[in-house]
Amino acid sequence: MPESKTRRKNRKPQGSDAAAQTYDKPLPKWYKPVMFGLMLLGLVWIMVYYISQTLFPIPDIGGWNIVIGFGLAMVGFFMTTGWR
Repeated sequence: MPESKTRRKNRKPQGSDAAAQTYDKPLPKWYKPVMFGLMLLGLVWIMVYYISQTLFPIPDIGGWNIVIGFGLAMVGFFMTTGWR
């Protein structure tokens, strides 16, 4: 069944117009440094944990240091999904 003319007028724009409207806002200047900083901090956290033979960064929590390191790195990696 053919569409009526009123339906065609109420349609939302498709294609490049719709995509351009969602990406108009630039990212804040702090976004990239925080993103890369979290990834590097997580990596350094895990490296320090292994190199110091589990004495640093926080000796009392033991293996949870690995969870903290991976958590920091994963937050940085999740931030890459919003990077434009």
